[in-house]
Amino acid sequence: MANLIDGKLIAKDIRDQVARDVESYKKKGLDPKLAVILVGDDPASVWYAKSKEKAAEKVGIAFDFYGLPADSAEEDVVSLVDRLNQDDAVHGIMVELPLPKHMDKDRIMGMVNPLKDVDGVNPINRGYILQGSEGLFPATPESCIECVLSTGVDLTGKKAVIVGRGETVGKPLVFMLLKYNPTITICHSRTKNLADEIKTADVVIAAVGKAGLVTGDMIKEGAIVVDAGVNEVEGGYVGDVDYESAEKVAGYISPVPGGVGSLTTVLLFRNLIKGLRLQGK
Repeated sequence: MANLIDGKLIAKDIRDQVARDVESYKKKGLDPKLAVILVGDDPASVWYAKSKEKAAEKVGIAFDFYGLPADSAEEDVVSLVDRLNQDDAVHGIMVELPLPKHMDKDRIMGMVNPLKDVDGVNPINRGYILQGSEGLFPATPESCIECVLSTGVDLTGKKAVIVGRGETVGKPLVFMLLKYNPTITICHSRTKNLADEIKTADVVIAAVGKAGLVTGDMIKEGAIVVDAGVNEVEGGYVGDVDYESAEKVAGYISPVPGGVGSLTTVLLFRNLIKGLRLQGK
């Protein structure tokens, strides 16, 4: 039976450190602040934005919420991002996705000041990932790595298989994980003999968005299995890994919910603190 990778417990440790960092900044007269922009009134997006506000309050981070109508002009959002970039009292900026279809997502994300880009969406921060430099990196890949590192297993020379090559998780994760010296294989919808590839892995990270894609018979005994999938089913959410069969084989496994997703919000806050340091504050 696998050891549980408890995302909530990992998140608590990071949250406690963020709260200490925030308190240190406040003692120096700086009040860390996050600004979140939401265009439209999609219920799920509104809920996520409001949940960030509650989480920010717990660690002492000030929170500004900007809600714009779905039919807002793209220039209105660009103008708001530009204004927040210039505001020295705002230290982190996040634009909630999805944006309305009439807006150029890449343009808007590219407008966010890289040092305030808590979600790691600016192309400059993406470039820092590739060259191994310091930057602000996306929260979900960071969460996957935190889950793996929590096991205490040295990744040097281990084989890691990432299932999924999406822009949000799979692609950035490849280069972020390389820092820890595993040998990485990335699989996708056109990979032949997917089960055979996964079976060789010491570490499996699933980020496809297909419920139950990875089953226990695909997993090497004792492997670390991190599930970054989120799939809505009747009665809730499940991951990309068939948890029931996988936990019988894996050495460590993260659940859905309670795994990767439990970390993402607090990692946004950690990025805000990191951004302050990169700004020399």
